[in-house]
Amino acid sequence: MEKIREKKQVSHLKTKKLKPDTKRLIQLKNKGSKIKFTFFQKKSKDMVQIETDQMENDNVEMDEWMEPEKAPTKKPVKAPGKIALFAEKYSIVIYIFLAMLINFGIETISRYSFVAAFQFFAGAWGVFLYNSFIIFVTLTISLLFKRRFFASALISGIWMIGGIANGAVLSYRTTPFTGTDMKLINSAVELATKYMSADQMILTVLLIIVAICLFIFAAIRGPKIVGKVKYKWNIIFIAIMFASLVPITKICIETRVLSSYFGNIANAYEDYGFPYCFWCTVLARGIDCPNNYSESEIKSIINGDGTDSYDAASTPNIIIVQLESFFDPELIKNLKFSEDPIPNFRNLEKNYTSGYVTVPVVGAGTANTEFEVITGMSLRYFGPGEYPYKTVMKKNVCESVAYDLSNIGYTTHAIHNNIASFYGRRTVFSRLGFETFTSIEMMNIKDYTALGWAKDATLSGNIMDCLNSTKGQDFIYTITVQSHGGYPTEPVLENPAITVKGTKDEATKNATEYYVNQIHEVDQFIGELVDELSKSNEDTILVLFGDHLPSLGLEAKNLKNGSLYQTEYVIWDNMGLEVKDQNIKAYQLAADALNKAGIHEGTLMKYHQDRMGTNNYESDLEALQYDMLYGKKYVYDGTNPYERVALTMGVKNTSITSVSEDGEGNIIIEGNNFNANSQVVINNKNVDTVYVDENMLQVSGITMNYSDVFAVNQVTSTGFVLRKGANYSMAVGGSLKHSLTE
Repeated sequence: MEKIREKKQVSHLKTKKLKPDTKRLIQLKNKGSKIKFTFFQKKSKDMVQIETDQMENDNVEMDEWMEPEKAPTKKPVKAPGKIALFAEKYSIVIYIFLAMLINFGIETISRYSFVAAFQFFAGAWGVFLYNSFIIFVTLTISLLFKRRFFASALISGIWMIGGIANGAVLSYRTTPFTGTDMKLINSAVELATKYMSADQMILTVLLIIVAICLFIFAAIRGPKIVGKVKYKWNIIFIAIMFASLVPITKICIETRVLSSYFGNIANAYEDYGFPYCFWCTVLARGIDCPNNYSESEIKSIINGDGTDSYDAASTPNIIIVQLESFFDPELIKNLKFSEDPIPNFRNLEKNYTSGYVTVPVVGAGTANTEFEVITGMSLRYFGPGEYPYKTVMKKNVCESVAYDLSNIGYTTHAIHNNIASFYGRRTVFSRLGFETFTSIEMMNIKDYTALGWAKDATLSGNIMDCLNSTKGQDFIYTITVQSHGGYPTEPVLENPAITVKGTKDEATKNATEYYVNQIHEVDQFIGELVDELSKSNEDTILVLFGDHLPSLGLEAKNLKNGSLYQTEYVIWDNMGLEVKDQNIKAYQLAADALNKAGIHEGTLMKYHQDRMGTNNYESDLEALQYDMLYGKKYVYDGTNPYERVALTMGVKNTSITSVSEDGEGNIIIEGNNFNANSQVVINNKNVDTVYVDENMLQVSGITMNYSDVFAVNQVTSTGFVLRKGANYSMAVGGSLKHSLTE
């Protein structure tokens, strides 16, 4: 009997409704003969595959067999619970309360107190609701995701991480966590060992790993919404929410719920909360264009300045030393010291020009005080919490006291006993007119503090090296680091030279005593430097000032002068210049020093010398700063005349005097100016180097050949070459060539 295979549409067959693409094996009875049918439903059509003897008719009875074959089906999805359905239905309401909870948590962490956070909520409920609204708007982004729980948890986590970061930063400095700090992450990692113990770092890493694992788990196994994501309506809603931030913020500023100007960034965070202030530091950058900005307006400002003038025959060396966290601790009320912590500085204050200098930061932010002094620009007109070193100075060249003095023949140097990359100085200094930069990688540091900061005693030698490296006048800007915070709350000094009484508790006593002993040693460096300069035959002006107050949790009410933004300055000289005590701003300090030297050169230097204290002084300064950095350069007739300098690292080159092998097969390199950052190079290949002392290095495990070419480079901790040394080969009897790197 011949078998026939064909497909027929059998819409009249009565079967149970099947799911699409499934099969059911059916037995049909046709006059006693068994016929096998495979029945399946394809979309809307019922089809039968026939495998039988010739079928006589379609009028048959059917008995369903158990289904021996069917297409794979998806695993049944567990029905969502009541809580999940409720959360999906009332997502917006939940996000509102979640935003308020996150905001409260952030403020609790930032203020280190649940009670203080509640007082902030009760006393400034408008600010609290506004900040909660900012968080709520970001949470609405999760409406675009099917795994809504994961998306909202991720956004919430990011906010909480910001709050935790703010609390952590405030634990060791007065300035809160800002948008610019995110650009300093590389430096922060390098400094972690100075602020955190090994146990704290391990715990932090573990917590980060746990958090990442939880987020991954939520992303993979977290609940999904039941229906489809309504992308169209959700996108419209989210866009409306984000767009509403602008008018709502404007209304809050106009009604004085918020402020658009932060005279004190730390106080602003306390008054207006973390979310608003943090995003202001992220979004607000640079200087706003002043009203009536025009060429005629700028020309009228600079035409009122004095003319360029100086006496080339009598111009002195200008040295400015920025002292890390330095101020007179006797200004702290109720404290008593076993002896005067800063006798040398105090003696200079009595005999030379001195006074208070107002700085733009508290507890941290060295680079911003530095920027004001070097450029003569006020940070008041930049974005709140902005670090120009990390914004405008990353790509632009800015006129500075270094450029101004270079124009009249000075050689310009920068010195800092910290890493060259910190705050991006290695790049920034080349855009501020410095010709050389001696960083810690170029120094032979012999002593460090208990926190790992290089001590300042070596800096007097580095300053003298710069002076001796040229025949003409020098401008040297030096930044110290020894008294950098944070300060340990546990005793780490075995026999402190100075003891402290009058603190509120033991932890404060330990931190204060540590700080006071550090600045006592810094004061000894000041005495040594003045002694060295006094022996010099060259006329010199030395400016000493503190960059900001230490991070000791001080408040204005704790200080006799009543200000957190005042440190002290002294202008010493060996020329018998007139003593004129006055209080000035950090951005006026360099101009005042040049004025004492009879140097009237540079746009802002002359501006401060001639316009200080006059009508429209501040508003005209803002206009000049905008024009010089962001505007049309009317000051320079449309084109900035200053170009990036080819910066040389250090003023001393490493040199090799001999290469030999010792009895154990080690290669011994003898020479000059070696330090812990010296890297031996053999035939252009870096080799493992052991630093012995400033005149000897050692290399092991390498066979030396007579024709090998050696060099000693100065490198960073990551191996980046800062300065190349002279090549040396025994085959030619010594040095081959000398090269520098930018």
